[in-house]
Amino acid sequence: MTAEVGHAPTPSAAERLRAFLDVESRRLGFDAVGVAPAAGRDASGARLEQFVNEGLHGTMDWMADTLERRRTVGALWHEARSVIVLGMNYGPAHDPLADLQRRDRGVISVYAQNRDYHDVIKGRLKELAAKLLARARQVLPGEEHGVKVFVDTAPLMEKPLGEAAGLGWQGKHTNLVSREFGSWLFLGSILTTLDLSPDAPGRDLCGSCTACQDICPTKAFPAPYRLDARRCISYLTIETRRPIPRALRAAMGNRIYGCDDCLAVCPWNKFAQAAREARLIGRPELRAPALRDLMALDDAGFRDGFAGSPVKRIGRDKFVSNCLIAAGNAADPSLLPDVEARLDDAAPIVRAMAVWAYGRLAPDRAAARSRQALADEPDAGVRAEWLAVGGTDAA
Repeated sequence: MTAEVGHAPTPSAAERLRAFLDVESRRLGFDAVGVAPAAGRDASGARLEQFVNEGLHGTMDWMADTLERRRTVGALWHEARSVIVLGMNYGPAHDPLADLQRRDRGVISVYAQNRDYHDVIKGRLKELAAKLLARARQVLPGEEHGVKVFVDTAPLMEKPLGEAAGLGWQGKHTNLVSREFGSWLFLGSILTTLDLSPDAPGRDLCGSCTACQDICPTKAFPAPYRLDARRCISYLTIETRRPIPRALRAAMGNRIYGCDDCLAVCPWNKFAQAAREARLIGRPELRAPALRDLMALDDAGFRDGFAGSPVKRIGRDKFVSNCLIAAGNAADPSLLPDVEARLDDAAPIVRAMAVWAYGRLAPDRAAARSRQALADEPDAGVRAEWLAVGGTDAA
């Protein structure tokens, strides 16, 4: 009598679609993929509401304006059943903290040292979403489904969704941490009406570590898992258009666009890998550019030098003003002529930070010059800086 041969069960439609996702996402350059249910309301919405109600979002009014829509995926698209969260590694090949010691150089956050990640990721998401729908038509004949793709620009809470989809967990610095890629993952999402099997949520593995809290130069974390954006260097150098508070400038060091300190110090980065997507690998000329060159940029030079980079979105005036703060912190007298050249800049924010840097590098000369400068200066903000270096702090 012949023994009956067993057969493996036929994979379900959901299992076949998930297997397709795993293979195709990696073929398109994504390093991590997970699925979370679109339904539900978790603690992340309450934390965001507390963050906004306490004013910790600073001048980012769009966070308050979109608060209700950010609470749930359904508020953005009520027909969505699943959220596919994709991660693309942008790990640096060097230690970002090392460049903080090169005081005559400016430090640009790792993520902004090449192409804008929105441009890199969104096209891949669209391609993956289209392929997923085509595959769904094969395994679910007769059903019609939809998709929407997002990269960090819609009212969608990507980091909590990344945790819900099992890509990692939100660390004490509020960013996503991955066991495989440390702190260096860009996130993108695909909402779909497909009912896909969800992954197990990520588990918090921060333990008793407080490295990210301890290293923050401006003390932007009032408590673990809480951020005061108004003190965060990334917010100060990118998001706000208001003058950076004088009390925080010295702590900024030579960080001129963003800050990687809390990310770079995370112990889980011992498992991190260097980025493999060429457009996310830092350009050598943007790793630690000379402050002298950056302070001299006019609008055309700025646009040319940062074409395709996230840096371009803050504009020349904000960027050069950041560089002047770094120059004031450099304690390098050789930068003084470059700072003085910006005292007559057309942009008030540039003049204001040039005055501050001048006062740091040559306090006696700045004080002596302040009286005449006050008589000539029409802008109230710049006048406040001259008053401060002249010995009367009106700010």
